[in-house]
Amino acid sequence: MTPRPTPTAPVAGTVRGGLYALVAYLLWGVLPLYFLQLRPTGPWEIVAWRIVLAFAFCLVLLTVARAWRPFVAILRQPRLLALTALAGVLIYVNWQTYLIGTLTDHVIETSLGYFINPIVTVLLGVLVLRERLRVLPWVAIAVAVVAVVVIVVGYGQVPWIALILAGSFGVYGLVKKQVGPSVDAVSGLTLESMWLLPVAVVQLAIVGVTTGLTLGSAGPLHTALLLAAGAVTAVPLLLFAAGARRAPLTVIGLVQFVAPILQFVIGVWVLHEPMTTERWVGFGLVWAALVLLSVDSLVAARRSRRPVDDIAEPV
Repeated sequence: MTPRPTPTAPVAGTVRGGLYALVAYLLWGVLPLYFLQLRPTGPWEIVAWRIVLAFAFCLVLLTVARAWRPFVAILRQPRLLALTALAGVLIYVNWQTYLIGTLTDHVIETSLGYFINPIVTVLLGVLVLRERLRVLPWVAIAVAVVAVVVIVVGYGQVPWIALILAGSFGVYGLVKKQVGPSVDAVSGLTLESMWLLPVAVVQLAIVGVTTGLTLGSAGPLHTALLLAAGAVTAVPLLLFAAGARRAPLTVIGLVQFVAPILQFVIGVWVLHEPMTTERWVGFGLVWAALVLLSVDSLVAARRSRRPVDDIAEPV
């Protein structure tokens, strides 16, 4: 009997996809250190330059990859244009909130937002897509709600930065799901940045006449770092897109916690932001909720991979 060939190609693709996603989340995780190096540039100017430079970077990528034809095809579809415009608004809210949080010493709270994000995504699936949940995800959602209440009561204020980050990125993911494979990563980011160009121009004008633009005024290193904002925005997104196409969702779901863990570590042990007892309790509850979600996801994935022979036929 001839032995079956070993499926090395799919396994290699899965491993490569997991590595792409891991690198993307590692880059997102250390973003606070990059943005803090951009001081004295403020969050409004950084986001404006991020939009403009990301758009320029994507135009270069479209040219190098000779991908203008699919991009032009998207321009002829009003539904896709509307969805990318909505995605642009949501990612703008996310970027602006994240930069405000990072540059006002709230890195820990930004990490909380991305810890909560998977739970928000699950909840949106129930409320918008009418998905049915098993018991463990419902328990995880309940634990996450308790965690937020504990943080509010103990910390004395609502963690608005975390909630806005989790909500905006959760809805952004929902919109991207509606877009589906019709819009590739580069075309999507190009369109989202294009829609936001007027916002960026207005923000740069306001900053220019109030506090003054900092590009080119704080030394060559600062200028180079600020000009790198386009690549810093696009590269992790493209790596993530490449990973998501190759790796199973269970791998992506587990790897996504790398970014908020790194942000939390940077906030606590590098930037020495205050971490009260109530915050530790709240974060502990959020982490417990994420463990429940991860366990449920792994169990569901294992069941879906059972051989057909092991599944009883209905009588």
